[in-house]
Amino acid sequence: MKVQARTDRPCFPPPGYVTVYEFSLRAGLRFPPSSELIDILTLCGVCLSQFSYRAMSIVMGLIVLFRDRGVVLSSECLSRMGRLFSDAKGRISFRSKWLDIRTRDPSKGWVSNFFYVQNDWGLQEKWGKLKELPVPLHIGAEDLLRILKLPDLDALHYEVRYLSRYVDEEYLFKVGLSTQAGRSHAQMLKKSARVPEVVPQKNHSKRPGSEEGLQTSRKKRADEVLTVVSKGPRASPSKSYIPEDVLNHQCIGRRRAEELLEMTKTLNDWNKEFVKVKYLQGEYKKKYDSKMKEMKVVEDQLEGCRTELANKITSVSSQNERMDRLHIELVEAQATIKQQEKAQQVLEAENERRVYCLRRRPSSCRQHHIYDVEVKALEAECAEDGFIRGFMKGVRTVHRKTGAEIEGLTPSQASSDASSDSGGEELESELQRAFALEEDEDDVEIL
Repeated sequence: MKVQARTDRPCFPPPGYVTVYEFSLRAGLRFPPSSELIDILTLCGVCLSQFSYRAMSIVMGLIVLFRDRGVVLSSECLSRMGRLFSDAKGRISFRSKWLDIRTRDPSKGWVSNFFYVQNDWGLQEKWGKLKELPVPLHIGAEDLLRILKLPDLDALHYEVRYLSRYVDEEYLFKVGLSTQAGRSHAQMLKKSARVPEVVPQKNHSKRPGSEEGLQTSRKKRADEVLTVVSKGPRASPSKSYIPEDVLNHQCIGRRRAEELLEMTKTLNDWNKEFVKVKYLQGEYKKKYDSKMKEMKVVEDQLEGCRTELANKITSVSSQNERMDRLHIELVEAQATIKQQEKAQQVLEAENERRVYCLRRRPSSCRQHHIYDVEVKALEAECAEDGFIRGFMKGVRTVHRKTGAEIEGLTPSQASSDASSDSGGEELESELQRAFALEEDEDDVEIL
């Protein structure tokens, strides 16, 4: 072992040495290190000084637990019990859903409390990056119960809940990791604090409830101090015999009284600290209650905001649906308007055509009227002329046959048969031309 100097740093150990913090010894580390710890450090690729107090105490506690059950802790079992992880600075800790225990180092100056140990075991000397151990899929809770010879999971939870007791000097000595059990300097290194087998009640008070209990506790502590003082420093496991008259001596009584006074003073200090803690606990309780009330108010406000938001979402969704319906109606109206515009264009074209036809119809009507009047007049004239010619023809025929004179008929009228016949033919041709012209006008109007 080599004690660090003022200029030494824990991250730069001398060649051939490894850095060891004092809290590692409090966490159960003993030299030479166990083979299980060496294998875990080698597989993870880290050095001994990277382990925090929590990681070291849990790993050593698991090693002692497995050895106490007659088995060796393997990396697969360790991975099944929990997971090693590192922070941003490279410090390694342990996380597990079963290990619900407090493993915080009570010492505060652990950064400066370190020393160097000669590396005779091939450990890594400088800090390295953690290589996470793979989680074995072939090992389950039933396998752990079978390996540790435990009846059920409750027993396993109980063992890991009080895992800190396995780093006591007695357990370390029991499994062969420590050779200092029973020696005074080993007890000074770490005071053993046995965890009771029965879970304490939550409403149990650490302060004595009555004056009789206080006197009994003081007497018991005084007897323990007297026994240790009377025995003195023990260099071997053998016990020395102290006569009764020596124990009843006045010096021993005075020392016992001094010890009692000192313990009374210590107890009073503890009571004062306990009162302070209770006061702080009450203050924190009040702050906690006020914060809880504030949180309740905030939760109520949040619930109101959520309700209002839900109402707004509902109204907005209904508005969106109404807008969608209006949009659909607008599209349909636009389509209807387009159809009406097309129909209107068709109607306008038809109207223009009819207006054009109506504009041409009065002139054609006037022409038809004129033609009708002329034709009727011509027909009347032709009818009159034909009657006259027929009458005259009959008169002339009678005159030729009888040779008698007809009153009112001149000789020229009686001899003008051929001219009258030719006049009738001319009249007939004029009528045919008139009728033909009328038919042509009707055809033009139809087109």
